[in-house]
Amino acid sequence: MRLILSNLGPEGLTEDDLTDLALLQLDAVATVRVHDDGLPGEIQYAYLLPPEDGVGGEGASDAVWRVEKVPSVHAWHDDFQAFITDLEAQFTKAPQLQQVDGKARVIAVGVTLDDARKAERSMAELERLSDTAGLEVVDQVLQRRPKLDGKFIIGKGKLQELVVRSMHLGVEALIFDRELSPSQLRNIASATDLKVLDRTQLILDIFAQHAKSREGKLQVELAQLRYRMPRLAIMPTAMSRLTGGIGGRGPGETKLEINKRRAQERVTRLERQLRKLAKNRKTRRARRQKAGVPVVSIVGYTNAGKSTMLNRMTRSEVLVEDQLFATLDPTTRRLRFPKQREIILTDTVGFIQDLPKTLVAAFKATLEELEEADLLLHVLDASDGDVAHHKRAVEEVLSNLGLAERDTMLVWNKADEADPGFLRELLETFGGRATSALTGEGFDDLLVAIEQHLFRQQRVRDHEASTADQAGA
Repeated sequence: MRLILSNLGPEGLTEDDLTDLALLQLDAVATVRVHDDGLPGEIQYAYLLPPEDGVGGEGASDAVWRVEKVPSVHAWHDDFQAFITDLEAQFTKAPQLQQVDGKARVIAVGVTLDDARKAERSMAELERLSDTAGLEVVDQVLQRRPKLDGKFIIGKGKLQELVVRSMHLGVEALIFDRELSPSQLRNIASATDLKVLDRTQLILDIFAQHAKSREGKLQVELAQLRYRMPRLAIMPTAMSRLTGGIGGRGPGETKLEINKRRAQERVTRLERQLRKLAKNRKTRRARRQKAGVPVVSIVGYTNAGKSTMLNRMTRSEVLVEDQLFATLDPTTRRLRFPKQREIILTDTVGFIQDLPKTLVAAFKATLEELEEADLLLHVLDASDGDVAHHKRAVEEVLSNLGLAERDTMLVWNKADEADPGFLRELLETFGGRATSALTGEGFDDLLVAIEQHLFRQQRVRDHEASTADQAGA
């Protein structure tokens, strides 16, 4: 296919011409200058370029097309058909356009108003979330703006660039590093004709893949419905691009394409079932409390090594993966100390920066386990340079759950991988204990500290109860 433009003005190819070249996937777009005597003059033509190695990374070229000039029609001696055939072959062989293990190709999109460093951390985390969800991030776009665009979040010009970039890289979805309003979701999907996801929907998708227990599946479906209900009005246009695969998986998948009234009925039913399960769990907790068995809950940022720590302490084989949110359903194990002392260890879902409110609300029943804990083990990845920010994110979630004053012991995990100077600085600044759940380093001291803390507290409580009984007598 050839597109030849006749321009009456002095300019050659315009930005609109080049955009059409990319969006229509043309072989070339060209203008032919015409002299005053009516004879053809300079030719300006453009063609698309195959993606280069490392596209989207540092030092990679973002060039989508190249513009060439020829003095006149009579000076153009190249075999254009052979040139285009060779170019098509380059596109076919470009590794950036090869699908990896069936993964859908996406572009991660972020926008920041002030803190660029925080935005970069969040974008790196979004890429890890995408990988966990089974997506391949082939490019990242981070725009700094004085204020968010109410219609598209990012500027209209940047959105147009994204459309061109998506066509160039064979991308089928855009993932935004913040929650989009229903109208923004509709506007972006309509303007780009691509699948559009936001951070919340991506996390919901991961949760849907990892939910194994009945309660976990119910909680995920509830969170999905609460997210989808305000967006039902824009179906089947924008939302139809989101269903099937990315963002549409999980126990609630077949129940999401329903009207708002039926969705609300389903939400009510799910809440009732979860309350019943929470009541059963509360009964089990009361039984444990009556037996006087202390409870220790492991909390922390996702992928900090909580499940590996539980396995190390209890010699269990809980699923451990180098993925975000590998553990979704809470896991409980018994740990026996000398002198016939026992404690209950629970491993909970990992937290994350800006954890969506719909998820916190849906998993409230599960997180109630933390309220009964005698001690929280806050596990942190000491090998991660952003661990201080992860610490604040977890503390913020705990504060929102009313657990800010709960007895907490900091555990700096992955000490074997951490920089010694950085680890020493963390311990001096925040306190806590350095361990490696992988090698067992520091675990003897940690277990002694847990035992002393729990059973010293228990002796204090027993003494107070005894004193109260004597006073009553």
